[in-house]
This record gives sequence, structure tokens and C-alpha cells, in this order.
Amino acid sequence: MTRALRLAIQVLAVLIFSTGFAKAHVGSKDVFQTISAGPYTLYVTVRPPNVIPGVATVEIRSTGAHVSGIRITPLPLTGEAAKHPPAADTMKASSGDPSFFNGGVWMMATGTWQVRVQVEGDAGPQTASVPVLAVPITTLKMQNTMGFVLGALGLVLVLSMAAIVAASVRESRLRPGEEPTPTMRHGGILAMVLSLGVMLLLVILGGKWWSVEASDYAENVFSPATTSASLVGNQLDLRVQKVGSDFDRRGRSNSDYLPDHGHLMHLYAIREPEMDAAFHMHPVLVAEGDFQLTLPQMPPGEYRLYGDVVHATGFPETLMTSVEIPAGMQGAALDAEGASAMPLALSQGELGSSYKMPDGYTMAWEKPATLTAGTAYTFRFRLLDPAGKPATGMQPYLGMAGHAAFVKTDGSVFAHTHPEGTAAMADLMLANEGMGAQMTMEVSAEVSFPYGFPTAGRYRIFVQMKHSGTVETGVFDAEVR
Repeated sequence: MTRALRLAIQVLAVLIFSTGFAKAHVGSKDVFQTISAGPYTLYVTVRPPNVIPGVATVEIRSTGAHVSGIRITPLPLTGEAAKHPPAADTMKASSGDPSFFNGGVWMMATGTWQVRVQVEGDAGPQTASVPVLAVPITTLKMQNTMGFVLGALGLVLVLSMAAIVAASVRESRLRPGEEPTPTMRHGGILAMVLSLGVMLLLVILGGKWWSVEASDYAENVFSPATTSASLVGNQLDLRVQKVGSDFDRRGRSNSDYLPDHGHLMHLYAIREPEMDAAFHMHPVLVAEGDFQLTLPQMPPGEYRLYGDVVHATGFPETLMTSVEIPAGMQGAALDAEGASAMPLALSQGELGSSYKMPDGYTMAWEKPATLTAGTAYTFRFRLLDPAGKPATGMQPYLGMAGHAAFVKTDGSVFAHTHPEGTAAMADLMLANEGMGAQMTMEVSAEVSFPYGFPTAGRYRIFVQMKHSGTVETGVFDAEVR
């Protein structure tokens, strides 16, 4: 199969295949990122295509220095192709809001991409990049109506071709006004039968060819690496199954991880089904595909585990599994960079916009009046001391002003985000290496996170901030329309 034919088949698949959500963040495919390019601050939303190849839609809102125009370019995050960008596409400014721009870029292959943003404005040209994961997730069968229409059109085409062949054999040698002889008529019928047989064979072979292509596409549908958890005493062992021989088609291995905020894995453990205990911990890679962790004291029960990792190619992934914590397990002290929370159980009511920690500190959320799926928001949280004043002695937590996890109560959505956005810091560094993009960090009693809920339903939000050596975790509930 030539590359051109494969590409044609894949582009056709855009019309008939549909996918759900996935990527490093479970069930949350869109990218929400705040980037600083010189004096320009850009709030970027990238909605990757549901199938590959496909078009990613890009929305950018600018603040700071006046922006007169923005151009965007898609290119791989790493590799030789990342050094040779194609021609940039010009974004269109909104007629009602000149600071808002929208556009689209083609992503032609599965993997980790970047959208390079070139800004023109009063302060001169600047460039920055936003990493984007482009993967197909699932496939759907062709709609019955479309299948019927295409089948009917194909039948008409085959019969028409057979009629043309029969007519050409029967009448091509006749002079004007002459009638075909019985021999010619018989020859025409024979030619029609033979042509129908040939076209039937071509349809059968084409069907088999398409099945092979569809199967190949289905194998490319994204699924997280298989991960299993076992517990001996208070020692958690996470084993990531080897993918392919050494690397799979996305360039993933089970031992090629990049540090992100100083750790190879950020593990969230959330007790099911009430989400009334949550831990943010950091297992250590001790062997190929083997992460280990000494667990702290944890309430017994079933815990859903979400492990964020970044592969050497920049491919981010959330590994998922579960573990049963037995009653009476003697845990160790939670390490200095770990965090925990014991919020109200889901069945006992909804957490509001203020959450009080055991030490008297309170975290407050500027909760929007309504929350709608598919809408980009900036979520703001403030940490208050026991007297109700902004907390002092604020410190970075894992290199950031704060961390947040947005988790749907049915487990179908998990997104670990930062004040800059949803992209992994390792990917941001790869995307902006050598371009001078600024990733500023201001540590205060207030922190904000750009994010948009992918689907309607109930979510629980876990927010971590650090002051005077203490990591505080606020917990909030959100009902999304």
C-alpha cells in the first residue's frame, strides 16, 4: 500500500469515524494553556481533532501589549520534522472582540505535536509554542443511512459500467442506422456478465483491503499502557507492561520517562466510590516498568489510581489502575512533597465554594454561577489563614504556585493541571526550548487554573497550595451542565 493511498484512506476516515476523549488526561482531550510571549500574554485553547489526520481548532485571547495579528503552525514536538515547520496559517480576529482570535491547523499523524504561535503587535514579533497530544481514541461504524446511500450509488455505478461494456461490445462496430446481429447481442450479454464478475471480484477485494485498513486504524486507537498494582505491607508496586518490542508506534516505552516537576510520576489515589480520601504522591522508578512507593497511613478501601508520566518523545500519559488498602495497614509519614485530603463523602452532600482544612486554614473558590461543558474557564482559588486573611509565607508547590486535579465522580475524567494550564511542564520546556518564551510564576495566596469541563455531570476538584512548609489541599464540588 503506497503512502498516498494510506493517507487518502485516513482522510476519508475523518468523515466516517468519530472518537471520544483521551490523552494524558483521562477523558479531557482539549488543551487550555496560558503562555507569555514577551509582553504578550495569551490564553490558548486547542481542541485536537477526534481522528487523525484531522483539524485542530485553536482559540487565543490576548492581553498585555496590543496584538495586531497571530499566525499558527502545527509541527511535531520532537525530531527532525520539528526543525522544519510548514507555512503558518493566519488566525482570524473576532469582529466583536479584536483581542480574540480563532483558526485551525491540520495534524497529520498520531503523536505529540506543538502549535507554534507567532505574534505581531506593538511590542514587535514574538513566538511561543503550546504542546498538543493528537491521538485517535475509538471508531464508530458507518451510519446506516450513509451506508444505504453509498451502497445504492455503488450498485448503480456497477450496473451502469456493465451496461456501458455491453453496449460497446454490441454496437461499437455498427455503422449509423444498422441493427446489431444476434451474434453481437450474444457478445454484448457475455461481455456484461464477464464485466459484472470482474467488478464483483474488485468489490470483494476492495472490501478486504478496506477491512485491513480499518483494522490497522483500530490498532492505532489510543489506550493507556497496561498497569497493575500490588501491595505488600505498605509497599505499593506499580508495574507498567512493556509496549511492543521496545517502543510502540507512538514512541512509548515503559522505561523512557522524563521528570515533570522533579518526579517521573505524579500519582493521585482517590478512594471509591465516595471520593472521601485523596492522596497526591510520587512513586520512584526502581526498574524497567516498575514504580514503587511506601504508602502513608490511608483509610481502608478501594482506591482508583491515576499516574501521570511523560515519555522521552514528549508523549504524556495517565496510567490507570486500582488497589485495595486493607484495614490496619501501618503507613509511613507522608513525604514533604505529598498531599492528602479527607473531604465529605459524595453521598453526604455537595462541597461548596469554601473548604476548611484541619489546621484552621480555609481555601475559597470564586465559583462561577453556572458551569457549562465545553467552555473554557479560569478557576481562581484563595488560601486564607485561621483569621480569614490571605495566607502568608506562600511557597511554590512542586515548582508551581499550585496544582489542581479535576475528577469526574464516575472516574471518566481526570485532569491534573497547573496555573499555566493542562500541558505537562516537560512538554512545555520541549516546545519552547530556545524560543525565549516566558513561563512566569508568581506565588501568592491566590492561584488560578485554566480548564474546561469536557462533559456534563458532577466533578470533584482537588487543589494544592503550600505555605510555610505545609501543603494544604482544598476540595470542591462542581455540577456541570
